[in-house]
Amino acid sequence: MEAGDAMKIKIITRGAVIRIAILLAFLTAGMVWCYFTMLKTPGSSWSGPREPLGAEELLMRDALRSHVEHFAGTIGERNILNYRKLAQSADDIEKYFIQIGLDVRRISFKKDNLSFDNIEASKKGATQPGSIIVIGAHYDSCGSTPGANDNATGVASMLALAKSASKKTYNKTIRFVAFVNEEPPFFKGSQMGSLVYARFCKENKDNITAMLSLETMGYYTDEKNSQRYPFPFDKVYPSMGNFIGFVGNYESRQLVREVTASFRRNCKFPSESGAVPSSIAGAGWSDHWSFWQIGVPALMVTDTAPFRYPYYHRKEDTPDKVNYDCLARVTAGLDKVIDELAGFTANQTPKTELANSVAKVNNSN
Repeated sequence: MEAGDAMKIKIITRGAVIRIAILLAFLTAGMVWCYFTMLKTPGSSWSGPREPLGAEELLMRDALRSHVEHFAGTIGERNILNYRKLAQSADDIEKYFIQIGLDVRRISFKKDNLSFDNIEASKKGATQPGSIIVIGAHYDSCGSTPGANDNATGVASMLALAKSASKKTYNKTIRFVAFVNEEPPFFKGSQMGSLVYARFCKENKDNITAMLSLETMGYYTDEKNSQRYPFPFDKVYPSMGNFIGFVGNYESRQLVREVTASFRRNCKFPSESGAVPSSIAGAGWSDHWSFWQIGVPALMVTDTAPFRYPYYHRKEDTPDKVNYDCLARVTAGLDKVIDELAGFTANQTPKTELANSVAKVNNSN
């Protein structure tokens, strides 16, 4: 080999190293940007010991248990294959909303001569009634499953939050909506209840500023390696499934940050969050997806469902699998989040009286 050839090889090698270094720098910068814009949220997840529930949370826990046992135990399987039970669920939710004094309407649509119902309960805002926050949960279950965690826990949490809101005054309007047909064969189809509702709101030019979907919220464990994620998020998030998650798309990142920060300020419970591309597996697996379709910031509040819960979409998804202490603590935290999102101004009923009335209504069901 001549000296000139050796010099060329040396130059080529040096050039390749420089290009690789530049590529690595861009990749590193991209990863840092992704982390701070999609995954990094204000505050820190609670990492201390799990504290005992307070008196109000204990009453909330009993109410949540009553709701879950009613929908997943007394009623059980509720979907198009069990239409009578699906209709009974809608009736019972509507009755409860009326009992607690909210403005209720049933928004119905038909499929194959069957009527399906979204049940909406509203608390009108005092100073900004045209600004609307939606808190939603689907009440149907998948196939032949009783659907305790998926999604009687979400419905139970929504009903508890609605009861709390019924005794407060807010600046903004809050709508609590029980959605039908989230599960297959309707999922992400034109007859998905939340998509029907979202399109209905868009046609009416409703100004929905935020939507929270309460989805599969009741399973928590301190076992190591109990939590899974789609790649590459397993490199970032914890491997123990003891936290509540707040999941939105990139367009909803500000809402994700706001909700996560509020929850961490007000609740001593582990939490993780992310605003990720909607194409990521699991990111759009609930009713918040429907609101993305009309351009509304929306997120899912979840225990991450199949990425943690071993009984997801199985007959074993029964009320005894739910951790009601954790569900109560999370729901109490969400109550504070809603206060901050909607601009809480005053209670109309003393807190202890409110909690006792929650227990009284649930014991009468």
